[in-house]
Amino acid sequence: MKFFLDTANIEEIKKADDWGLLDGVTTNPTLIAKTGKPFLQVAKEIIEVLGDRPVSLEVVATDYEGMVKQAREIAKLGPNVAVKIPMTADGIKAVKTLSEEGIKTNVTLVFSPMQALLAAKAGATYVSPFVGRLDDISMEGIKLIEEIVAIYNNYGFETEIIVASVRHPEHVRMAALLGADIATIPFAVMEKLFKHPLTDIGLERFLKDWNALPEDFKPDFLK
Repeated sequence: MKFFLDTANIEEIKKADDWGLLDGVTTNPTLIAKTGKPFLQVAKEIIEVLGDRPVSLEVVATDYEGMVKQAREIAKLGPNVAVKIPMTADGIKAVKTLSEEGIKTNVTLVFSPMQALLAAKAGATYVSPFVGRLDDISMEGIKLIEEIVAIYNNYGFETEIIVASVRHPEHVRMAALLGADIATIPFAVMEKLFKHPLTDIGLERFLKDWNALPEDFKPDFLK
C-alpha cells in the first residue's frame, strides 16, 4: 500500500518525507486555505519536496468548461500532478476529456460504488472514496472500499483506489487488508501508525535492563 499525506502543510510533508514513507500528497481547497498562503505558492512548495511523486491539486470550478480549463492549467505545474475533480455529472464528463488528453485525474467526494465505477469508466487515474465521512453518518465507510476493490478487480480497471477521509489507524489497517492501492492520511494519523503501548513498555524494559549492566560489560559503541 502506498501512503499519501493529506495536507498542504509543508512542514508536515517534509517530516513525513524524512521518515522515508511518503509516496505522494493530496490536498483540497480547505487544506490550502488553512496555510494562509497563495495557491500557487503552496502547490509549488509541495511539488518541490515531492519531486516526481504524485501530488493531487483540486479545481474549484463546478461546471464542465470551468473544470477542464482549470485542470489544464493545474496540470502544467508538473508531470506528477493529478487534478482532483468532484464526483458530479459535469465532473465525470471533464475526467473523460482530460484523460483523453493524458492529464491525470483524481475523482474526489466519492461515497458509493457506482460513483467509483463511473470514475473508472471515464478513465480516472485515481478515485477517492471518503470512509470517515460515511462513518460520521452511521454508515460503514470501509464497506465502500471492499465493494470498490471487488468491482475494479472484476473488470480490470487501472484506476487506483485512494482511501480518503481517514480518521484513525484502523481505517488504514482495514484498507490494507482489502487491497486498496493507497491511503491518504492526515499527519496526526500517520504519526499514530508508529505507536503501540506494548512497544513503549518493551523498549522501556530493554533499556532499564541494559542500563543495569556494569559499564565494563558494554562495548564502547553501545555506550
